[in-house]
Amino acid sequence: MVVGNQKLAWDFSFPAIEGGTLDLRSFAGRALLVVNTASFCGYTYQYEGLKKLHEARAADGLTVIGVPSQDFNQESPDNKTVKTFCETQYGIDFPLTGLSHVKGPSAAPLYAWVRDVKSWEPNWNFNKVLIGRDGVVAGMFGSGDEPDGAKLSAAITAALAQTA
Repeated sequence: MVVGNQKLAWDFSFPAIEGGTLDLRSFAGRALLVVNTASFCGYTYQYEGLKKLHEARAADGLTVIGVPSQDFNQESPDNKTVKTFCETQYGIDFPLTGLSHVKGPSAAPLYAWVRDVKSWEPNWNFNKVLIGRDGVVAGMFGSGDEPDGAKLSAAITAALAQTA
């Protein structure tokens, strides 16, 4: 879905953690919070806040998507181990992609797009990309921006107020 010459988030997909494809087109019209995650990071506790955020704002039109990445050397080596950890330790039920690169020349296409249009890429685990209902990047946030923090909450509320 290209508007003018501009691609939208809905043009991208990831491998799904359980196999197959997680096509972002299936979320068109929703706001997305895409978070690069890791199981063995000092910020891993944010899974709890991300789960609460997903549950609290899903009916409003927000979907949290976790993107496990080994780019910062703090993730398990395979999808099955990551999925089991997320489900058993945190009860994660929001969509998770398969292990993906989020920076550099091998970055997943969505992250390469964010880098190209916003000159930004994750510099650590639990960085967050907010996609508006229109499929455009609405903001980028660092690891220290907590899922329930004022800065991220305000941006999510603004993104949810948009029309698709």
